[in-house]
Amino acid sequence: MEFNIKTPKLTVVGAGPGDVELITLKAIKAIESADVILYDALINEELLNYASKETEIIFVGKRKGCYAYQQEQINELIVSRAKSHGHVVRLKGGDPFIFGRGAEEIDYARQFNIETYVVPGVSSSFAVPAYQGIPLTKRGASESFWVITGTTKSHQLSNDVVLAAKSTATVVILMGMGKLSEIVEIFKSQNKHEMAVAVIQNGTTKNEKVGFGTINNIEKVVEENQLSSPAIIIIGDVVKERVALSSVLHEIKARKID
Repeated sequence: MEFNIKTPKLTVVGAGPGDVELITLKAIKAIESADVILYDALINEELLNYASKETEIIFVGKRKGCYAYQQEQINELIVSRAKSHGHVVRLKGGDPFIFGRGAEEIDYARQFNIETYVVPGVSSSFAVPAYQGIPLTKRGASESFWVITGTTKSHQLSNDVVLAAKSTATVVILMGMGKLSEIVEIFKSQNKHEMAVAVIQNGTTKNEKVGFGTINNIEKVVEENQLSSPAIIIIGDVVKERVALSSVLHEIKARKID
């Protein structure tokens, strides 16, 4: 009698920023081969259609501050399902190694001799601005960019925002909507009241909403446009480049329709 014993395996997969087509071929292959998929709230659930009908699919994300599972429970779920089912795919929004706790989950799984793999994803930190025609770097406008979490493990605003505000770099802040007032004050303290700002909610999806302004008025813009999480904050002169690039993008889309 033969027993089909599968090797316990974890693949941490980046699902991209929201647009279902912004997924890598390697990620699709991982989803197709999964015995179990543990997925987060910010992924496009259309991606689950690539899974086999036999695949066990479990939502482990967070919505409006409510956790389906705590991180420790997710770690344990990864190990138990890998041992009982075989290939576990941990499907995470954006790129799993950019504020995604992917490294933590891999470290935990390795303690139990589980094979681990990573499939990088298209990060929302650069894809979402790009969809709005905002280049994070551009000669004459920005030589570099910072990607910073708006809320640290201790639920405080990262001190890196203070350092970034002193630089000439483009600043991209993820998970920072709850700290927007603090962010604004930091940039004002550097006399950057007129610095351009974009806030993009649900970027690259059909529910995308945007607001453009300056450090001086962005809070009012956010209120008027009813913008909230999940959203990305982009601060820097490159935001002004959107007008020229967006017109080009509209022309390209028009040609496709014709």
